[in-house]
Amino acid sequence: MPWLQLLFCLTVITYAGYYLSRYGDILAEKTGMSASWVGLVLLATATSLPELVTGISAITIAEVPNIAVGDVLGSTVFNLAILVMVDALYQRETLYSRAAQGQILSAALGTLLIAFAGFSLLLDHTEMKLTLGNVGLYSPLIVLVYLASMRAVHRYAKRTLDEYTEASTERYPDVALRQAVAGYSVAAIAVMAAGSWLPFVAADISKLMGWEQSFVGTLLVAAVTSAPEVAVTVSALRIGALDMAIANLLGSNLFDILILAIDDLFYTKGPLLANVNTSHAITALTAVMMSSLATVGFIFRPQRRAVLKLTWISLGLFLLYILNTWIIFEHG
Repeated sequence: MPWLQLLFCLTVITYAGYYLSRYGDILAEKTGMSASWVGLVLLATATSLPELVTGISAITIAEVPNIAVGDVLGSTVFNLAILVMVDALYQRETLYSRAAQGQILSAALGTLLIAFAGFSLLLDHTEMKLTLGNVGLYSPLIVLVYLASMRAVHRYAKRTLDEYTEASTERYPDVALRQAVAGYSVAAIAVMAAGSWLPFVAADISKLMGWEQSFVGTLLVAAVTSAPEVAVTVSALRIGALDMAIANLLGSNLFDILILAIDDLFYTKGPLLANVNTSHAITALTAVMMSSLATVGFIFRPQRRAVLKLTWISLGLFLLYILNTWIIFEHG
């Protein structure tokens, strides 16, 4: 039954997540926010809502902090692995030769935030704990870096966002603002319901299979909550918006680390990262390596494919994802 429940949560989040992102795009276009920092936040919130709801539910109701942290950090690794799928599906040229130079900034800022999260996790397991009340000192710093990152990304990615706004306008000419608000609300409620239930399902699977919660959160829950990113990425590729597909994944990683700070705020037993398994640092460092490798790809811009219609950058991302999966599985 827990596996069937996990499949049901995946189905609901995938279906509702697609419409959540779709109506999020429409809302941004109808309200004139697509070419602004607010529009970028709205899209990132839409695709990362499952991680946010699942994390808060895992912290406050299910009391499984390892699943919450594993979900966030596992999602960053999973989002970067989706770049491999994008590179395979985009047959015109290589993914990295066509990507806008502004993607370098998003990837670099994502690397910074993920590395800071891993550093804070390891620091919290030493005697040098830095706290601010019941939360870690890293939480307000994450918020500040995130806000500064979003402002910088908006300045460099404005051209890409404007191009995507035009594509969205052509795709949704007959959808009224009221209809978009209603659709977004219904989809959000469905994602919130499934996301709230997901930590309990994950905890049951952990007990049933004898797996550690850190493993279940990093691999299974992260894959389920990243379903909207997959849906948005595929939709963007269909209309030829390659840069929007990439920006969605890199922007979601930025927002995912912000979720750690939000989860820490809801966790009342002390700093969140001080009360979870240190194996999460492996996932964080894997995400740092993958994000750094993607940054190399955006700078070097390989023109040829190496193996299985993938560039050597995507092949490296795939191998790092498999390595992280194997290590977390053996550990948990």
